[in-house]
Amino acid sequence: MSPTSSNARSSLIVQLSPTRNALLSFMVQFTLALSWVGWAVYILAQRDPFSEQTLLYYIFLFVALSFLVYVVLQNTSVFGVQSYIEVTPEYIVHKEGVFRKKEMATIPEIKAVQLARRSMLIQERNGAELLLNLRQVRKKRDVKRLKDKISELAAKYQFEMSTLDTKK
Repeated sequence: MSPTSSNARSSLIVQLSPTRNALLSFMVQFTLALSWVGWAVYILAQRDPFSEQTLLYYIFLFVALSFLVYVVLQNTSVFGVQSYIEVTPEYIVHKEGVFRKKEMATIPEIKAVQLARRSMLIQERNGAELLLNLRQVRKKRDVKRLKDKISELAAKYQFEMSTLDTKK
């Protein structure tokens, strides 16, 4: 479905921050990957380019570079917004990163929405559920805008909406 000008104005995109529950923080992962790349380049510069073990160092360099690209893609917006929640009059989309699939709920199929302080549970008529982690939303203002947009859609499309907390 192509977006129309009215649809583009009525949509809301909220950027998500990387999860903070990783075992190693972004800077630790980034430093580790850079040190692996540096070590592999240093070893390759010291070795004879035609020795038997050189192939293993090239493989290690490729793996280290791949890990470095993965860390940068997952934790920064260098290549654009990769983690977001998008709300339009037709659907709600949740995307948690480059290498994760989009989760989508179409507005006419929504049966109920439960809002908690830092999460949102969307229940569809066919029994499917979509849980959105609002802890990843960067700003409190964006959380409020998201909740207000869902409330507006609930009133317009007549689906049940309940709030489990006292704060908005």
